[in-house]
Amino acid sequence: MAIERYMVPGEKEPVSHYCHVVRAGDTVWLSGMTGMTADGTIPDDTVSQFRIALDAIDHCLRHAGGRPDQVVKVQVFMTDIRERESINPMRIAYFGDHRPASTLVEVSALVDPRMTVEIEAVAWLGD
Repeated sequence: MAIERYMVPGEKEPVSHYCHVVRAGDTVWLSGMTGMTADGTIPDDTVSQFRIALDAIDHCLRHAGGRPDQVVKVQVFMTDIRERESINPMRIAYFGDHRPASTLVEVSALVDPRMTVEIEAVAWLGD
């Protein structure tokens, strides 16, 4: 089984030594995506940041050949867990009837102090 590593065109450059996506066989790992656009813009509010991060997850997932209904695990890191309810409608809209296993963790900070949310995911592309 070959391991494929993708740097996805149009996504922001990694801030460290990693790639956007790794695919090994039918499993896809999506690196943590934040609310920073490719040009470095970071909105002030968590909802806008979550939308950017979720769009990046979707873009990277599809680049590796996957779809939202194939996501089996999602992890969300937030600097203020009380904002969970504000992002939940986007999660529901994105995943629909497919409910992945999920973890939500409050963290003291992300890589840039303006960031308030980060999402990572795992997908299985098998039958």
